[in-house]
Amino acid sequence: MSSPHSGAPRDLAEVIFGYGLILVVLWTPDSVQRALSPIALVATLAVLLARRPSRDELGLGWRGFVRSLWILPAAIALAGVAMLIAAKLGTLHPLSDRNPSHVAGYVLWTLYQQVLLQDYFLPRLLRTMRNETAGISLAATLFAAAHLPNLVLTAATLIWGAVSCLLFLRYRNLYLLGLVQGLLGLCFAVCVPDALHHHMRVGLGYLHYHATLSVP
Repeated sequence: MSSPHSGAPRDLAEVIFGYGLILVVLWTPDSVQRALSPIALVATLAVLLARRPSRDELGLGWRGFVRSLWILPAAIALAGVAMLIAAKLGTLHPLSDRNPSHVAGYVLWTLYQQVLLQDYFLPRLLRTMRNETAGISLAATLFAAAHLPNLVLTAATLIWGAVSCLLFLRYRNLYLLGLVQGLLGLCFAVCVPDALHHHMRVGLGYLHYHATLSVP
């Protein structure tokens, strides 16, 4: 019988490959990013599916769905409280882009983020690290660090990254986690001043947005 860490070199190599690919995409100009993004999508999915995980392992079955339904109303309540507080503070504002197709696209993007976090990085880190707490902590840290230099978004995703990992390990269902991340992300966008989160941009896009604003 192999030890729990017998596959650690492969797992670590795949973590470095996947995360490095993501960082390259995030820190390249928009024109290059549009070409690299599909390549990164296909490459990470290829690595993920190479081990032939089941739908339940991926969280794409119905395992735990009913038991996890409480997460959605809890997130709606949290978003409602946040919006009330933002309204009191005077920071509540409309979405910069209210196109329904763009909003739906954002929610699909958050679902893919959850696939990367829960299916790609978390299991590899759990197999590499000595205990579950360390694996979750590192997964959440990597997830948050990918949102730099957007500090407010990095702080928010550090918390959500840890919480979503714990919820995934308990319920093994990605559908609600992707939807809830989309909901909370939209809430964050309208509650936090745009001057702080720069249209929710990260990487080079965040810096370019800042540079644009600072030009007289």
